[in-house]
Amino acid sequence: MSTDSWALAVDEQESTAKPIKNLRIMEAGDTASRQTNDDGDKSDEEEKEDKATQSLLNKLIRSNVVNNTNQVEVLQRDPNSPLYSVKTFEELRLKPQLLKGVYEMGFNRPSKIQENALPMMLAEPPQNLIAQSQSGTGKTAAFVLAMLSHVDPGLKWPQCLCISPTYELALQTGKVIAQMGKFYPEVKLAYAVRGHKMERGVKIKEQIVIGTPGTVLDWCVKLKLIDPKKIKVFVLDEADVMIATQGHQDQSIRIQRMLPKGCQMLLFSATFEDSVWKFAERVVPDPNIIKLKREEETLDTIKQYYVQCNSKEDKFNALCNIYGAITIAQAMIFCHTRKTANWLAGQLSKEGHQVALLSGEMVVEQRAAVIERFRDGKEKVLITTNVCARGIDVEQVSVVINFDLPLDKDGNPDNETYLHRIGRTGRFGKRGLAVNMVDSQRSMEILKTYERHFNKKILRLDTDDLDEIEKIAN
Repeated sequence: MSTDSWALAVDEQESTAKPIKNLRIMEAGDTASRQTNDDGDKSDEEEKEDKATQSLLNKLIRSNVVNNTNQVEVLQRDPNSPLYSVKTFEELRLKPQLLKGVYEMGFNRPSKIQENALPMMLAEPPQNLIAQSQSGTGKTAAFVLAMLSHVDPGLKWPQCLCISPTYELALQTGKVIAQMGKFYPEVKLAYAVRGHKMERGVKIKEQIVIGTPGTVLDWCVKLKLIDPKKIKVFVLDEADVMIATQGHQDQSIRIQRMLPKGCQMLLFSATFEDSVWKFAERVVPDPNIIKLKREEETLDTIKQYYVQCNSKEDKFNALCNIYGAITIAQAMIFCHTRKTANWLAGQLSKEGHQVALLSGEMVVEQRAAVIERFRDGKEKVLITTNVCARGIDVEQVSVVINFDLPLDKDGNPDNETYLHRIGRTGRFGKRGLAVNMVDSQRSMEILKTYERHFNKKILRLDTDDLDEIEKIAN
């Protein structure tokens, strides 16, 4: 493929993405400036996207629930309470119009998180819940079902309150409410988000309010549009994203303190670092807890290798040899900087490979369009920096290549990112292949750190020996 066709491929990628409106993932007071040097060189950490953008990207590219293999661990507040989970939605004794909405959305049976969370969320008396769940596990549908189930449509005031970290994430949750409540038109939804101007003292008649912390707080305190004492269900979604945003944590706690004692508190987070736990404990009294056990055993299905190289040109030649010797369905290649990713995309394209490029200067909708093209098989190779390391499942990915090993902002080994990167292969119980390019003594030391941390041997691969490469594919 000539460089002209590489340019055409980029044009095609951009034209796919352009019709999508440029949403800004911004709350009032955020700054949008980004510093980049002239050659577009950015380190992973500089380019690391804020969690809200990543979360929105995952929502945009998910059309169905992911078949998550994590084991769910349930910690009950009352150990004497009978613990049960459900295998069908009928067991939940939902209102017929809600059951119809669930099936209309394509849910045939509850996902793992729904099996355990829904009985708790729909219990009488209400039970509080802190739940860990990644994108695509069906948690939004679960708490939306809980809100719709607890609403009394005859009462014309807010009864359920859901706060999201950003305007765009609030809209995504609102879409799920609209879909699931399609056959329950008596229940109405209001958005408490920036730009939705309301007059002071006008009472909100919608039963469900979804919004961002600052606007919801204004509606409760300044404008007095919502009576917080009448709220029955309070949902705090994407808690890990919430506390990463300046001011959101304090605003969320202030809202929670205004709610009545019997209000059901539901908190969801994809990760449970210490800061998230402390926050969750402050806003959810006496909770039941659902945690996902770490899925590090996925490495058992991934064969890991490293290739000794001296330069990026060496790495590129090794890559071409691997491609020449084995059949690859689709591959993801991770680079440390945008500059390297751009260079590599151009080189591979010249060799005739269909290449998609994903990097931090693209708006989130453009990235979603690129990932969709890759998922549809329109490009066989996706080259990316860390923006794509988390949460993106493409079933056909058989090979992950670390063109550069992942490092944290201080240049030290980043075990979690390594796991996320190579975890893009070996998904859904299939065997996967991860190849690491090592180009210095330092990168060899980093590789050894990953070996020790995961207690998995990473074998040397001689890419000049085509027979040896063929063996690793079998």
